[in-house]
Amino acid sequence: MTESEVAPASSAAGQAPESYESAEHQSAAPPRFDRHAEAILSVTDLKKYFPVKSSGLVRRTIGHVQAVDGVSFEVRKGSALGLVGESGCGKSTTGRLITRLYDPTAGSMMFQGKDLATLSHKAMTPMRKEVQMIFQDPYSSLNPRHTVGTIVGTPLRVHNVVPDKQVLGRVRELLEVVGLNPEHYNRYPNEFSGGQRQRIGIARALALQPKLLVADEPVSALDVSIQAQVVNLLRDVQQEFNIAFLFIAHDLAVVRHFCPEIAVMYLGKIVEIGDRESVYDHAHHPYTQALLSASPDVKQAAIGGRRERIRLEGDVPSPINPPSGCRFRTRCWLAQDICAKQEPPLLQIGKSHKVACHFASELNQTPPRPVTTGLLGVDDQGNHDAGSTPTTLSTNPGYDDEWYDLKSKSFVKA
Repeated sequence: MTESEVAPASSAAGQAPESYESAEHQSAAPPRFDRHAEAILSVTDLKKYFPVKSSGLVRRTIGHVQAVDGVSFEVRKGSALGLVGESGCGKSTTGRLITRLYDPTAGSMMFQGKDLATLSHKAMTPMRKEVQMIFQDPYSSLNPRHTVGTIVGTPLRVHNVVPDKQVLGRVRELLEVVGLNPEHYNRYPNEFSGGQRQRIGIARALALQPKLLVADEPVSALDVSIQAQVVNLLRDVQQEFNIAFLFIAHDLAVVRHFCPEIAVMYLGKIVEIGDRESVYDHAHHPYTQALLSASPDVKQAAIGGRRERIRLEGDVPSPINPPSGCRFRTRCWLAQDICAKQEPPLLQIGKSHKVACHFASELNQTPPRPVTTGLLGVDDQGNHDAGSTPTTLSTNPGYDDEWYDLKSKSFVKA
């Protein structure tokens, strides 16, 4: 079975645009970011440490893999937060923590007044109707021994959403929503292509009509033309059912097309977060700037010229023993003594823009001195300054109406 056998869909998901730029004209424009919108999920200081055991008869814990180490963010109703970063930074672990496939080590995940981090597995059962996940690999996430009708219908039966006699009808409706032929409910996953399998996974996630979908790299295993179809399908589903998304990906073009807010992770921490325009057009963290420089820019290629490529040297440090201070300093061209001694706070520098860097600035506009010395009560080398008092910074996972202006080095209000 091929993509040409997909049932015609009324939405743009059934068409194959040549690029994400053309895809934007086939699907409704993504909503603009509203920092005052109500948050459906509020994550504060979330951590996940995996124990490292010694070999031998008596296995002792000799260390911990700090996969996620104190991330904070909000996902707003009907919106989408894109979580990007290179492999091993903790993106997928964060998504699995939110769906409670992993139990968090510390932190809170407030969802509709309940802390998902503290709920027992029994108490999480009704919450799973509200928080669903689309897995990265469409081949291993579907049971090859079950038909599509069984795979999509199982959540309906487990949660008693509809009577048994109506399950098949509901399954066929869901298959049609995601652009598949509803008559193929009795086929097995191996009879479908990769793009169609991902659509089956989306149908399964939509079966319970969740309010939050964690999409873990839902298009990374697909061809480019099929990626655009699936991304447009997700957007149409989001707008039709008002679903909030945590969209995990490493492809910056996909994230820019789908998400009005972006968070950049490095070695278990968020180093920059903000609305789409702030992150893509005014990136202030060196790591974000390096990622953007490696992403092809179609518009720039059309007008001529090439964007300067930033090549990071060295390997990503081990999450078992991360560097002191700033975790990116071992690969950063701006790193100085303060970066090794003091961890930079995730500082709000605009209405909807946060960055964790002692030398936060746009590309090629590096300040001569660290911008965080007065806030942390240290000198330029990161040593304690007796004549300076540290400033108590906000721990709000969202955005405040007051932020730190890098030019005036003072707090300003909206």
